[in-house]
Amino acid sequence: MRKFLYCLGFVPFAAFAQTVGEIGVDWVGNDIVIEAVQDSEVGGVTCHLAYFERSVIDRLSKGNWFEDPSNSAIECAQTGPINIDGISRDPGGEDVFRESRSLIFKSLRVKRVLDEENRVLIYLAHSNEITEGSAKMAITTVPLPDLPAETGK
Repeated sequence: MRKFLYCLGFVPFAAFAQTVGEIGVDWVGNDIVIEAVQDSEVGGVTCHLAYFERSVIDRLSKGNWFEDPSNSAIECAQTGPINIDGISRDPGGEDVFRESRSLIFKSLRVKRVLDEENRVLIYLAHSNEITEGSAKMAITTVPLPDLPAETGK
């Protein structure tokens, strides 16, 4: 879908994602794409997001030109010093990454939620749709051992 959107002149929301792997899964050209996403607000956290990208042949055969599946997987790790001073403490979290998965109605998102009491950053990958929500999601956590205990509840 990304290649298709680039051809149409659309650019994904998060230009800071870097493709680090592309694994072919069948003979028609469908791929699993792996991207490295830096959490720019926190610093020191890199998430690797994997998702399915449909080929042109698959799009032609199924008649659905403008949409990729909602499936995704995520894993995040500390890759440097972490600073959480400027991030949201809202339980609804905040967007770290968003990329279109259809022409206009669906996006793949990564949200960050801070669990201060347990000293953990939570990253949730999920699909966001205008009309039908999806239960497909993936979650990962990054421990914050240096977070003072008194900042929790």
